[in-house]
Amino acid sequence: MLSKKEFYHHFETASALNQKLINNVQNIIENVRVHQDEALFQYNQQFDNVELSTLEISQTDIDNSLDKISSELRDALKESYENIKSFQERIKHENVIGKNTSLIYNPLESVGIYVPGGKAAYPSTVLMTATLAEAAGVENIIVVTPPQPEGVAPSILAACKIAGVNRVFQVGGAQSIAALAFGTETIPKVDKIVGPGNQFVATAKQLLYGQVGIDQIAGPSEIMIIADETSEPEFIVQDILAQAEHDENARTFLLSTSKVLLEKVEALLPEAINKAPRKAIIEPSIQNFHYAILTKDNEENIEIANFVAPEHLSIQSSNPEQYIHKIKYAGAMFLGPYAPEALGDYNAGPSHVLPTNQTSRFTNGLTVNDFLTSHSVISYNKSTFNQLAEGAMEIAHTEGLYQHEESVRVRVNKVVQEE
Repeated sequence: MLSKKEFYHHFETASALNQKLINNVQNIIENVRVHQDEALFQYNQQFDNVELSTLEISQTDIDNSLDKISSELRDALKESYENIKSFQERIKHENVIGKNTSLIYNPLESVGIYVPGGKAAYPSTVLMTATLAEAAGVENIIVVTPPQPEGVAPSILAACKIAGVNRVFQVGGAQSIAALAFGTETIPKVDKIVGPGNQFVATAKQLLYGQVGIDQIAGPSEIMIIADETSEPEFIVQDILAQAEHDENARTFLLSTSKVLLEKVEALLPEAINKAPRKAIIEPSIQNFHYAILTKDNEENIEIANFVAPEHLSIQSSNPEQYIHKIKYAGAMFLGPYAPEALGDYNAGPSHVLPTNQTSRFTNGLTVNDFLTSHSVISYNKSTFNQLAEGAMEIAHTEGLYQHEESVRVRVNKVVQEE
C-alpha cells in the first residue's frame, strides 16, 4: 500500500523501445520490402511455425465461419457489431458548409487492421476496428492476423464477415505491418494501419509512420480503479484480474481513501489469482505492475488519475459522476459498479482501441473519425475578397513573401466576370 508520494517515486512509464528491437524490426521491414510474399512465407515458418501454401483466406472460408461458431456467440458478435455501429454513426463528423469556408470529410480508401492471435483469439478487436471503418465508408478493409497451426479461429473470421471486412491474410508481427505499408504480390498497400499488437508490431508501426498512417503506438494494457468504503471488493478483484490476464506487463492501479477497502482487496487477491485459469500471465502482472494507493481525498484521486492518464478508468466509489468533468485524461471512463471495463472491451459501443502509457494526455481512443480525412474549401466573391485583401498583404509584406503580397494586390483592382 503506497501513499501518493511513494507511488510517484515507484511509478515508471513503459520502457522505451530498445535499439536491438528496433534493429531487428528494421531488418524485417527491409526484407519484406525487397522480397515481399517470399519473406512473409519465411517469417510464418520462422516465427509461428506454420507452413502455408497461400497467405489469403478464401471468401468461402470467411462465409462459412458463421456456421462454425455457436449460435450464442454468433448472436453476441452481431449484438456487439450493432452497438458499435450505432454509437460510431452518432459521433461521425458531418460536413460543415459555410458561405465562404467549409470543411469536407471523406473516408479513407483502404485500411489495414492488425488482429492479435498469440495468447488468444480476439474477434472483439475485429469488431472494434472494422466496424468503425465500415461506418466511415472505407471501401477496402483488410485484416492481417498471425497464422495458427489449426487455421485462423472461426470466431475471428465470423467477426470479419459481420463487420464487412473485404480480405483476410494469415501473417502477423512486424512483417504484416510492413506488408500493409508497402504492399506485396498478394497483400495490397493500405492508407492506414490500426489495431493493437505486441512490441514488434508497435515498433514496426512507429518506424513506418509516414509511409503509412497509424492509429497509435500501443503499450501494455492498464486500468485504474477509484473506490471507497461503499465499493464491492469482489468486483474490484475481478476487474484487476481481468486487466492483468491480458499480458504479463499489464498495469493495474487501485486508488482509495479507505484503508479498510484496500486491505480487503489485497487480502482477496492471492486466492483469486490461484483460481484463475490464466494464472501464469496474471501473477507476474500483479507482482510487478499492481499499485494499491491510499489517498487523502477525492482531489488526490483526481490528481493521480490525471497524472497516470490511464487507458481505462473505472470509478466504483459513491457519486462517480462527480469525476466526469474533473478527469481530463483517460482512454475511457466506466462509472459505477455495473459498468465493468469488460463491457467496454466487447459490446458497449466505443472502441476498445485506446491510448496507453500516458498518451491519453495528447490523443484519444479510436473512433469512426479516425477513418476520415478532411479538407477545407475556401470561396470568395469580389466583395468578400476585398474585406480580407489588405490584411493578407500586410502580413505577407511583413514576412518578406512579396509574391504572396502581389498575388493579392493584382486582384484588388482587377474586375473579372464571376459566375
